[in-house]
Amino acid sequence: MNRRLFNLRPVALAASFCLAPALAAAQQATEPAGDGLKLDTVVITGTSTARTKMKQSVSVSTIDADSLQNTVAASATEVLRTVPGIRAEASGGEGNANLGVRGLPMSDGGGRYVQLQEDGLPVLLIGDISFATADQFVRADFMTDGVDAIRGGSSATLATNAPGAIVNFRSKTGKAAGGAFGFSTGLDHRQQRIDFAYGGKLGDGLTFQMGGFYRNGESTRNTDVTVENGGQFRANITKDLGKGSYLRVNFKSLHDKTPTFLPVPVVANGSKIETIAGIDPRSAFFINSKFASDVVVDKNGNRVSTNPADGLQVNVDSIGVEGQFNLGGGLTVTERFRKSAISGRFIGVFPAGSQPADYSGTAKVFSAHIFNTSLDDMGNVFNDLRATKEIALAGNSKLTVVGGLFNGQQNVGQTWYWNRYNIGLNGDGAGLFSNAGAATTAAVGDATTTWGGCCFRNIDVRVTATAPYAALTWEQGPLSVDASVRHDKQKGSGTQKFGSATTGTWDPAKLNTIGWSSSATSYSLGANYELQRNMALFARASHGASWKSPDRVVWDLDVDSGKAPYPINKIDQVEAGVKYRGNGFSAFVTAFFAKTKEGAGYELTTQTVKNNSYDSKGIEAEFSTSIGPVRLIGGATLTDAEITSGSNQGKTPRRQAKLIYQLSPSYVMGPVEVGASIIGTTKSYAQDDNVVVLPGFATVNAYLNYELRENLTLQLGVNNLFNTLGYTEAEGQNNLGTNPLYVARAINGRSAKLAVRYNF
Repeated sequence: MNRRLFNLRPVALAASFCLAPALAAAQQATEPAGDGLKLDTVVITGTSTARTKMKQSVSVSTIDADSLQNTVAASATEVLRTVPGIRAEASGGEGNANLGVRGLPMSDGGGRYVQLQEDGLPVLLIGDISFATADQFVRADFMTDGVDAIRGGSSATLATNAPGAIVNFRSKTGKAAGGAFGFSTGLDHRQQRIDFAYGGKLGDGLTFQMGGFYRNGESTRNTDVTVENGGQFRANITKDLGKGSYLRVNFKSLHDKTPTFLPVPVVANGSKIETIAGIDPRSAFFINSKFASDVVVDKNGNRVSTNPADGLQVNVDSIGVEGQFNLGGGLTVTERFRKSAISGRFIGVFPAGSQPADYSGTAKVFSAHIFNTSLDDMGNVFNDLRATKEIALAGNSKLTVVGGLFNGQQNVGQTWYWNRYNIGLNGDGAGLFSNAGAATTAAVGDATTTWGGCCFRNIDVRVTATAPYAALTWEQGPLSVDASVRHDKQKGSGTQKFGSATTGTWDPAKLNTIGWSSSATSYSLGANYELQRNMALFARASHGASWKSPDRVVWDLDVDSGKAPYPINKIDQVEAGVKYRGNGFSAFVTAFFAKTKEGAGYELTTQTVKNNSYDSKGIEAEFSTSIGPVRLIGGATLTDAEITSGSNQGKTPRRQAKLIYQLSPSYVMGPVEVGASIIGTTKSYAQDDNVVVLPGFATVNAYLNYELRENLTLQLGVNNLFNTLGYTEAEGQNNLGTNPLYVARAINGRSAKLAVRYNF
């Protein structure tokens, strides 16, 4: 095996050099000065007990509400680009992001090893559902109080399908009275948005919070139709029952339409990606007024006309109940419940087939499939019940016992019907053409022929999950040791049906019944030791599991029927780190090693089955320092990852960079604050064969805040200030023609907006 050696000694020496002055000062430091990472913040996400970051034996980052406003992020997952250890390929628009963590493979779309949560419950049970990744159902707004991101550690045992990371978007609850109102407008693109939040006391132990947004416009890519239209409203009301007990009811309604950004045509010249004249990957968008409708077949066999400008359409209506009850004697019971109705549609242009053709010099076009997928039913119901008992032991030690039960049901109901079009090779205002090169508005092929008719398909599956879990934490003085275990059992039932090229509707002879059951056990053991108040060491070993989305697996009839075991991905991780604060500096450094064994799964765009094994190791670091009005927060993750099985054994997994880094400097001078976030990556490979290279790049997002008067702030924000061209993914359709087309997806180009915010 061609194994490459990865020498961590230079990194370790560099980290030691950076930390040396701080560690020396730590011998005398007694106060948490310079704690820019807020290590005294109490964290409950992905942990069994509520303790500060300094006392937890996990790697965790927190982003507060003020920092969220200054990131100039265009989506909820773009915020995660500032979190060490997480690779957030937030280049798909408001959703459809790919999430990787610590070198765990991004072998399919979405975030297979990452669970996105809202207020402690999953957004979706499964992270890699095709056309329905969890991030597209999350919006960060003025109602968001902060984000917790835990990597590795006990995430394997405190959540289902989350051995890599848990990211929890926390909502405000009215504990801090007041509100905010904001308006923003695009300076170089048509977009207007209104945000608001308000909360406070109602009396008799009641508090309330509400907030949301509405927006309308073209987005940052040029078009002549409205592709952004919608908003969100959230609210909660909390009753304080005394002695740490409370009862809360929460509500969310999200109805939004945003554009879907997919790969665009490029040229693969050896290992290099080159652009095509007329197509700028940063701004190309092929849906406009010339693309007025796309006719499809729905789940009932009816032909319906859809609007491609609807793009990523999401509808979420949810209601939840959360309660914590102190029953005395050190016993606390926590209950979280949420029911969500989720539906929508995913429409996007995916270039596929042969390279652009020239019809007698009249029109140069490319062939594209329209990913027109109806999200018929992506609803879910989740419940997590947990009991915690604190027991005082001899010698001033304490034992905390936790027992819990998670239950959930996730619906995966989708209808695929993908027509084929000839689209003009023009990234701005492209037209549609017939096979003879004449202007048209019609498709040149329907779903019965697209990719061999594979994608005239309906899937209607319900996945149920039951997971009892338990944890023990022993604490004595500066030392804490915790262990946890979780047993997940998942079942799937439903149907899968395919269309007929003869009738143009569903073929009764192609109806598959789905019924499977599988289980896995996860465990984790960690320890944390505070050398003194401002420095701590921790270490952890864990084993976790995750299930692939059924739409990626049920192509296998034996799995459908339960004759073959449902594929489960298994992760083993070891990590150790140090936390420090003092003298205007704080740092959180973690070394990690992970082994991944994936179960077989089908990737549609490459039409391959992937079931490799992987190793990854590296160091992630997060730091904060301040000198007077200057503040710098940053992070970096150095990773060496390798495929350890299959035909690409010894090569680097696709889209895995050696180094990703983040720097966020800011400067305050009176009423003016200037800041930026610099996010960079070294090169990576487009695919596991390590042929085509995704070049390294760095983007700069900048902001300027000016306090016009007390509580009234004007902000100028610029995303991708230097209009950097950065590719996040690329692939070739080599199995679809003798003159194959290569495609790549890039981050958005430069965009600027002006916003005003009033706090009251």
